[in-house]
Amino acid sequence: MRLIVESSSAKTEWALVEDQQLIQHAFTEGLNPYFQTRREISRSVRLGLPEVFFKKKLEQVHYYGAGCNSQEKRNILGASLVAQFKTPIQVESDLLAAARGLFKTEAGIACILGTGSNSCFYNGKIIVRNVRPGGYILGDEGSGAVLGKLFLSDVLKNLSPAGVTSDFFDKFRTTPNDVMDMVYNRPFPNRYLGSVALFLSDYMQVDYVNQLVTDNFKRFFVRNVRQYDYQNYPIRFIGSLASRYVDTLTEVAREFGAHLDMVEESPMMGLIEFHSLALDDA
Repeated sequence: MRLIVESSSAKTEWALVEDQQLIQHAFTEGLNPYFQTRREISRSVRLGLPEVFFKKKLEQVHYYGAGCNSQEKRNILGASLVAQFKTPIQVESDLLAAARGLFKTEAGIACILGTGSNSCFYNGKIIVRNVRPGGYILGDEGSGAVLGKLFLSDVLKNLSPAGVTSDFFDKFRTTPNDVMDMVYNRPFPNRYLGSVALFLSDYMQVDYVNQLVTDNFKRFFVRNVRQYDYQNYPIRFIGSLASRYVDTLTEVAREFGAHLDMVEESPMMGLIEFHSLALDDA
């Protein structure tokens, strides 16, 4: 039995797999070694995951996660999980999860548009090119965190439509001072910004919101996708924002001459298939 894990900064998806079949499935809060210590990660896993996951005898844990783009950060995650599962842990980036989940063993351009954003050219085996995402302060164009940041900046400066602004304050039961506190003083401000971005999906009929979302996706294409050979390879997307705004994303891709042939909220089912293929080839 294998455990396949895919984590963004917002949520973590866990899948127990045996003989290519999904046996147990669960979601917990997101994990990210850039924002959490080894101890905090261990505590989150132990308290959030159902006990059945710790009782199964595992051959291997395949972990893919946000923030796991250096050996130092992968070591933090690996040590945390080994302590919980007492079994070999293979730690890779969430970007490789997107590439494997979307393309398996085919070549193409894999993109993540969720709380954060990222992209790569995958040759069917490994990632051979990656435009550095930069995080939600220096980059992450197209992401939920950036969309939320753009909207809240307008809210605080009285530049967003009154109706949308009023609904935001009502739904989140918040004030401008609370917004400042959530962004600057509370942990995981990117999660908060991402939740604001999902709120906006109910207001796409409002020109202001439609333009905000469209421009955010266009910046992702201009600053990231254009650096790949995107007109000669398929481009596919993973992530909560991509799936929530799929019609707008498809329209923007068309404007850039990109062939977008798949959008999924999660790479998990593709990862299960990928690892079953790997077993067949072994």
